[in-house]
Amino acid sequence: MPLSFPSCLNRAFTALLLALSTVCTGALAGPAPVRVGLDAEFGLDNSTSAQAVELGMRAAIHEINRAGGVLKGRPVELVTRDHRSIPARGIRNIEEFARMPDLVAVFGGRFSPVIIEELPTLRATRTLFMAPWSSADAIIDNDMQPNYVYRLSLRDSLAMPRLLQTARKRGLNKVGLLLTNTSWGRSNLAAAEKFVAANKDITIVQTAWYNWRDQTLVARYQALRSAGAQAIVLVANDDEAAVLVREVAALPKREHLPILSHWGVTGGEFVRQAGPALNKVDFSVIQTFSFFKADKKPLARFMQSAAAISPVRKIEDIQGPVGVAHAYDLMHILAKAIDLAGSTDRKAVRDALEKVRAHQGLVKHYAPPFAPNRHEALGPRELLMARYRPDGVLVPTGD
Repeated sequence: MPLSFPSCLNRAFTALLLALSTVCTGALAGPAPVRVGLDAEFGLDNSTSAQAVELGMRAAIHEINRAGGVLKGRPVELVTRDHRSIPARGIRNIEEFARMPDLVAVFGGRFSPVIIEELPTLRATRTLFMAPWSSADAIIDNDMQPNYVYRLSLRDSLAMPRLLQTARKRGLNKVGLLLTNTSWGRSNLAAAEKFVAANKDITIVQTAWYNWRDQTLVARYQALRSAGAQAIVLVANDDEAAVLVREVAALPKREHLPILSHWGVTGGEFVRQAGPALNKVDFSVIQTFSFFKADKKPLARFMQSAAAISPVRKIEDIQGPVGVAHAYDLMHILAKAIDLAGSTDRKAVRDALEKVRAHQGLVKHYAPPFAPNRHEALGPRELLMARYRPDGVLVPTGD
């Protein structure tokens, strides 16, 4: 039966209302967000590194969105996933991120071994990856053509020479290496051996290896000391480093050796786990940045943004300072690349990262941050040594 005129009019009116409702809802919702992922060790006991990277990213995103977002008004949205330092979880997270619409890049966390295991998946999915903490050389030296990985962080082939140079400067020319039995540890061994081969005035007397979650390291420490080590160069995360510090502090003072540490210790509750023993041991750690040495204008801007999104009110409140600062600068650089690309297409953004001309960041002025033959934003000039004050705050030293 044909529809009557009133019925036809009612159908048309209903359709018009639905169309108007869709248009209004879209207008109220605003432009679709541009997504950025964070794949990190949120659920790992005693770890603060994922939270540090997240704080830096969110502070930058707060500023980017307050200034109008990217791509002429689209807000940046952060999506987080927890790999708990387990490579298989990380791989699944990368696969999930790769399927997300309008997700331009994924930031990583502290653990180089996880990221190295993720590299084949990043290559296969052509997922743009930003490294604000992990330091193994292989993360950037990954044979990708083109390379979808960019790093604003320390590199082991820079870190280990600086640690050995610090030992030499202090007259400690015979060192023992105490390394984690992972790809991160092996990356540091390669860097140390290369440095020593070119500098005959410093010697590695012995290398000792330990496994993740080992409950004691003192036997390995004593073996290095017996081999003639005048200092220990340590590559460890917070848990194992705290074990070592407590054990060394319990030894007679004549058996205490200076410990020069890679920065994995700063990504967790190292100070709390080490306890009062930390004040009894000569312990230094490498860094690329200190909030205590930052330029005043970018520092003030960051602190204002951090206070708007977190409980941070002063420098002493910031845990994992390098992770915070690196992620903050890297997120701003990525936003510039997105606008330069004019798109959320990952290849276009990847290419644009090599063309960002300059950025005034918290860590330094980048001019440019990256180049076609250089996916590392930091170099040896940014390296510094730091120590823990009695209150547990990490401060730069003159070493």
